[in-house]
Amino acid sequence: MSATVEAQPQPSAPVQAAYSYCEAVTGQQARNFAYGIRLLPTEKRQAMSALYAFSRRVDDIGDGTLPPEAKQERLEATRALLDRVRADEIDEDDTDPVAVALADSARRFPIPLGGLDELIDGVLMDVHGATYETWDDLKVYCRCVAGAIGRLSLGVFGTQPGAQGAERAAEYADTLGLALQLTNILRDVREDAGNGRTYLPSDDLAKFGCGDGFDSDTPPAGADFAGLVHFEVRRARALFAEGYGLLPMLDRRSGACVAAMAGIYRRLLDRIERDPEAVLRGRVSLPGREKAYVAVRGLSGLDTRHIARRAVRRRV
Repeated sequence: MSATVEAQPQPSAPVQAAYSYCEAVTGQQARNFAYGIRLLPTEKRQAMSALYAFSRRVDDIGDGTLPPEAKQERLEATRALLDRVRADEIDEDDTDPVAVALADSARRFPIPLGGLDELIDGVLMDVHGATYETWDDLKVYCRCVAGAIGRLSLGVFGTQPGAQGAERAAEYADTLGLALQLTNILRDVREDAGNGRTYLPSDDLAKFGCGDGFDSDTPPAGADFAGLVHFEVRRARALFAEGYGLLPMLDRRSGACVAAMAGIYRRLLDRIERDPEAVLRGRVSLPGREKAYVAVRGLSGLDTRHIARRAVRRRV
């Protein structure tokens, strides 16, 4: 998958307006994602915004207040819209700006749109109240809702011609998605519990005496909550270390984008590790200035080169 894309005509005014809508959605709602994609050239940034806006629509259906049957109906309608994008049936006169932007992006880049089907499948797992006994079970869900996003993004980024190990690029992108999603799960453990959802594997919860749930700002009585969090943090760090194998395969600005997004989540993971019970007291986040600092380091190449060298050494 080469990073070189044939020269394309500039988007028409209606398509440009559709991209502007998607970029506005991304800027308003993507707490961490937006910091990375700002580092991309215009065409790639627009395509990533289209992917985000479509994904946000799917997530909002799953997180909304409709009954499960209505959610499923809306998700299948969204899948039908994706089928129209895949069949190249969406033109610039369509009234749905997200569909217009996504269709244009799919014409410009080799985006594996099946990844958006996987995202819908993952959200349907939420709608149906899926639970996860083991890490292998949870990985299936994480690959749907996050690994697929990594693979979709790779369709926009491309890999550099002649990049060593490029045949594994999609695998690394998928693994980085798992790392980000596991970090999200740790950060949102209290919020998810309030919505009746538990993502951490039952085997892990039992191992650390946390089977009573997380509906309080303190751990369950007798639970080794810190032990559970540190166990999952180590798992996430291992996923990050493996997924960083993608960075040496990307061009400078795509690598900076990935390094920035992953760097924000790594710092979030550091905060959770230092104070595990913070996730029970509220949402753990980084201040905007720290996110901006990580993004600048990514664009300057400071983080990207360091991570890429470590990734290459791991493969040798």
